[in-house]
Amino acid sequence: MGIVILIIILGVGIGFITFFVVRSIMAPKKVTTIANLVKQGKHAHAIRLAKAVLVKEPRNADAHYLLGLAYLGENKAELALMEFKTVNQIGQFEGFVREVPFRQKIAELFVKFNQPEEALKEYLVLIKKDPGNPNYYYQAGRLFEDRERSSKAAALYKKAVELDGRHSQAHSGLGSLLFRAKQYAEAKGYLDTAVRLDPENYRAWFYVGKIQKEFRDHTAAMSAFEKATKDPELKMRALVERGGSLLALGDFDRAASELERAVKNAEDESAAETLYARYFLATAYEKTRRIEPAIEQWEKIYQKKPGFRDVAEKLTQFQEMRHDDRIKDYLTSTSDEFVGICRKLTVEMGYSVRDVSSIDNGCEIIAVEPQSKWRNTRNLPTVIRYLRGTETVDEGTVRVLHEEMKKQNINRGMLVCSAIFSRSAVEFVESRPIDLLNKEKLQELLKKITL
Repeated sequence: MGIVILIIILGVGIGFITFFVVRSIMAPKKVTTIANLVKQGKHAHAIRLAKAVLVKEPRNADAHYLLGLAYLGENKAELALMEFKTVNQIGQFEGFVREVPFRQKIAELFVKFNQPEEALKEYLVLIKKDPGNPNYYYQAGRLFEDRERSSKAAALYKKAVELDGRHSQAHSGLGSLLFRAKQYAEAKGYLDTAVRLDPENYRAWFYVGKIQKEFRDHTAAMSAFEKATKDPELKMRALVERGGSLLALGDFDRAASELERAVKNAEDESAAETLYARYFLATAYEKTRRIEPAIEQWEKIYQKKPGFRDVAEKLTQFQEMRHDDRIKDYLTSTSDEFVGICRKLTVEMGYSVRDVSSIDNGCEIIAVEPQSKWRNTRNLPTVIRYLRGTETVDEGTVRVLHEEMKKQNINRGMLVCSAIFSRSAVEFVESRPIDLLNKEKLQELLKKITL
């Protein structure tokens, strides 16, 4: 009986030993098979086999890592990141898991899924593990820059440039930091080098455009911004910048077209880029007398951010236009129609029109009073300037009229506008033969004529 029990115990022991020996031989073979399947692009098969291994060995780092690679091959990056996190927790970097390439992959995934703190930790470890790789310094620099730690970012960018003088991205990183520090000349040097090394470095092209815009070289800036639109992340900002340059050049129709393009590309209506795109678009519409669509843009901005720049003021200024067709016609009519309105206003005030010419945002009429009953009395001319717009008319505008009067040797002048006059403008004319007619007086005159 004792011999039988001994035989049974020995049998069971041999069975267990055989099981573990077989498993120790078969498990690595299965992992090797998974690795080969990943290399062959047979990701679905690799995923099934890796999951089967992990059911029996949940802490098999190789199986988790290879499963992550298979998920990447299937474009399932989020699942891949979960597997790589498990590998990180296990902390065994041997077999198929090589620490440096593993950390590089997980860092890229942390960036992709907006986990910058975790990504930065990985890149700082990579710098220690492989201090000769300039890209790790650049990537860490980007993450520090995003955290607004500019000095740390600059040091890392410089180290990347020291290690690889042809690292275009590191040059552009330094250039963008220097631009924000308003060190334009030095920034331009780094950015010019960046685009020379890599003409498809669209981030560098964006900041090249920003610097050219600062130097008021808007034509060159627009070319740089157009290149930057090829980067999906920069496209919206680059389109807005192009629109701003066209506004600065006075090409309002092209500016409107460019900014309409920007608005169509907007994904977040509350984003700063979208608000600026709509604001500049409204400006372009206003400059070309398309007031209704301008109001529409201001209203959309106001819905998202009531305090944005002077939007509330603009809406208040143009509110009357929606209830007064005459002031609307005065503000939005074509150039020829506007001249016709100004002629009628001049006649209504008791003058006859002698000459008409166009000026910025309005027209100028040289007018004379009707024949006096005294034959020897000379009819004196008056320079009348009609202005369109909603912004307060300042002293400078009145001074320009005064200079024009002196140039034409005319002693009397009048300024008619669809806004109000500043205090300094009113004080300027107190001792000069110039009459100022503000919006209220203009509205009274408009009621007396036929449009």
